[in-house]
Amino acid sequence: MALQCEKTPIPGLLVFHPDRFGDSRGFFMETFHREKYRPFGLDREFVQDNFSHSCRGTLRGLHFQLRRPQAKLVMVLNGEVFDVAVDIRQGSPTFGQWFGTILSGVNRKQLFISEGFAHGFCVVSEQADFLYKCTDLYDPADDRGILWSDPDIGIRWPDGTPLLSAKDTRLPRLAEMPESDLPAFR
Repeated sequence: MALQCEKTPIPGLLVFHPDRFGDSRGFFMETFHREKYRPFGLDREFVQDNFSHSCRGTLRGLHFQLRRPQAKLVMVLNGEVFDVAVDIRQGSPTFGQWFGTILSGVNRKQLFISEGFAHGFCVVSEQADFLYKCTDLYDPADDRGILWSDPDIGIRWPDGTPLLSAKDTRLPRLAEMPESDLPAFR
């Protein structure tokens, strides 16, 4: 079976289903092979890999970088998360729209998120190990975000009270962001 790719309703977001080869000992899976992803439009150089481990109810996001935008290829190694990307590209026909999907250690799906999107996830299993590849380095001075619960966006997060960082509770709504703090649609 070859690598499969699903388009989403929002251009710039793709869901991948990597090949997985298993037997009684376990399985093997390529998590990225540039030549196999390239035909689907993913022709990026990834320069940083990040790993996070979180407990149930942890909500991380919605984050992005402006001057050093990062495209991301994200997946869950163990556990399950509800993963979300919001189009924040000024001038985009899908500006302010969101897409969410379940990523898990069982379904092994990956979400590719182009530059110009805010990203976040909420852990719905007891724990989750989350891996993401980035096309630019993390820059704390360029770190931006929008409020996870922005009513104008209307993300339908999993039920319950999320565990949030202090930083994520203070992020502005998308409508409160100055135009200079949002990426342009290209």
